[in-house]
Amino acid sequence: MIKKTKVKKGILVAPSMRPAIDSVHIIQPKRFDNRTVTICLLSICLGLIASYVAYSLTGLIGFFTNLFYYQRFSLTFVQPSEAPHWGLWVIILPVIGGLIVGLMARFGSSAIRGHGIPEAMEQILQNKSRIPWRMVFLKPISAAISIGSGGPFGAEGPIIATGGALGSWLGQVVHISATERKTLLAAGAAAGMAATFGSPISAVLLAVELLLFEFRPRSLVPVALASASASSVRLELIGNQPVFIMPALSPVSGYEIIFYVLMGIFMGMGALVVTRSVYFIEDCFEKLPIHWMWWPAIGGIAVGGIGFYFPKTLGVGYENIDAILSGQLAPHIVIVFCLMKFLSWVISLGSGTSGGTLAPLFMIGGGLGTLVGTFSQNMIPWLHIDLKVTALVGMASLFAGASGALLTSVIFAFETTGQQLSLLPLLVGCCVSYLVSNYFMKNTIMTEKIARRGVKVPNEYTPNFLESIPASKLCHRHLVTISVDETIEDISEKITNDTNYSHQGYPVVDKMGELIGVVTQREIMNNK
Repeated sequence: MIKKTKVKKGILVAPSMRPAIDSVHIIQPKRFDNRTVTICLLSICLGLIASYVAYSLTGLIGFFTNLFYYQRFSLTFVQPSEAPHWGLWVIILPVIGGLIVGLMARFGSSAIRGHGIPEAMEQILQNKSRIPWRMVFLKPISAAISIGSGGPFGAEGPIIATGGALGSWLGQVVHISATERKTLLAAGAAAGMAATFGSPISAVLLAVELLLFEFRPRSLVPVALASASASSVRLELIGNQPVFIMPALSPVSGYEIIFYVLMGIFMGMGALVVTRSVYFIEDCFEKLPIHWMWWPAIGGIAVGGIGFYFPKTLGVGYENIDAILSGQLAPHIVIVFCLMKFLSWVISLGSGTSGGTLAPLFMIGGGLGTLVGTFSQNMIPWLHIDLKVTALVGMASLFAGASGALLTSVIFAFETTGQQLSLLPLLVGCCVSYLVSNYFMKNTIMTEKIARRGVKVPNEYTPNFLESIPASKLCHRHLVTISVDETIEDISEKITNDTNYSHQGYPVVDKMGELIGVVTQREIMNNK
C-alpha cells in the first residue's frame, strides 16, 4: 500500500498518525532586511564622498583649462573662450589634449574612452558590476584633460562614470552580491549627477532608466539616499540656485500643446540624426589605418579648427545654455553656434576621446528648439510661441530621444531651471520625441556601442513573474514516501510497475512518519 504524507513546517507527517493539514502557512519575506539597511548606509556614505569627487573634478577641469589656455596654476572654473586670442595655437591645444588621452587609454585603460555611461552599462550587464579601481582615477583625469584642452563636452558623463566606479569598487571591497554591487554602482552614479547639477530626482531616474534596469524598493531606496546626501553637500558647497537661470515663463495654451507635439516629432528625428552621426564618425575612424591611440588627437584637429572661428564651442560651455534659455542671443546666432557645437562634438566623441554627452545634447537641442520656435513665430505668429520655452523643450526632448531616458529628461530640465510652468510642454515634447526615435532606432546613443559588441540591453523593466508565484501553488501536498524498512528490490519494482511512483525523489520516513532522508529514483535503480 502506498503511503502518502502532507507537509507542515518542513516535516513529513503521515496521515494515519497526524491530523490532516488543509493548508500550508507561508511566511512572506521582509521587503527590507539588515542587508538592505547596510546597503542604504553605504549608499549615504557613497553619496557624501561622490559629491566631493564631483566638486574636485570640476576643479580639475578648471586646473587644466587654466594650464592650457592661461598658463597659470588655478582651480578656478574658467572658459577657454575668454582666454586671449592665440591665433593658430588654439588649434594645437585640443590636439595635445587628445594625444594625452590616447596615451592614457593605450597604456592605462581603454575603458576611459567614450562618455562613460555605456561603459558602466556594459560592466553591469557583462561583468557583475565590477569596474576596475584604477577607473576612479583615470576617468576623471582623462576627462579633465580632454575638456580642459578645449574638448566640447560636459563634465556630467565622466562624473557619473567616476561615481559609478567608486560604488563598484566599494561593492568589491565589502564582498556583497552582484545585485547589491549594481545598486552601489548606480548610487554612486546618481550621486555624481546630483552633486553636479543639484538634480536629485532626475539623478535617481537616470540610474533607474540607464543603469538599474529595474524598479524595486531594495535598489531604489539606496540610490535615492545617495542622491539626497550628495545634493545636501552641494547645497553647502555651492548653494541652492538652479544650474541654468532663465526668466519666469507664462502658462501655455491648448493650441501651444499641439505645437509641442509637432515639435516633439521634429526633435525625435533630430535625435535619430545625432545618434547616427556619432556612430557614422566612429565607423569612419575605425577604417583609419593607424592605431586608435591617435584618433583623439585627430579629432582634436576638428575641435581646434572650429574653436578658432567659434571660440564658444570650446570646453563645457554651461554659460551658453544659460544664454540660450534666457534669450540673450539672437536666434540666428544660436542656430549657427549649435551647428558648430554639433560638428565639433560629434567628431571628437566619435574619435573615442573622454567626455560627456548631456551638456552638448542640451546645446544642440537648444539650437534646434530655437530654430523651430523662430519658424513658428514667422509662420504662425498668433500662437505667440516663446523662444525660451522652445529652446528648453528642444534641449530636453533631444536628450530624451537620443538617450532613451524619458523621465530623466523631463525632470532634469525642470530641476535645473526651476520653471514649473514648463513641465507640461516638456512632458509632451519629450514623450513624442522618445516615441519617434524608438520607432526608427533599435538602439540609443547610450546602447549602440555595447549592442555592437553583442551585449543585450533590457528595454523594458517588467517584474519577475516567478517572484509572484509562491511554492505552495505548485507543490504536491500528498507525497509518496518510502518506509525505512522497505528493500531496494521492492521499491524498484514499484517504480517499474506502479504509476504513482513517478517522482525523481522520494522521502524516507521511519515508523513514526518522521523524515530521516531522501533517496532519488536514479540511486534506487542503480543499486537494485
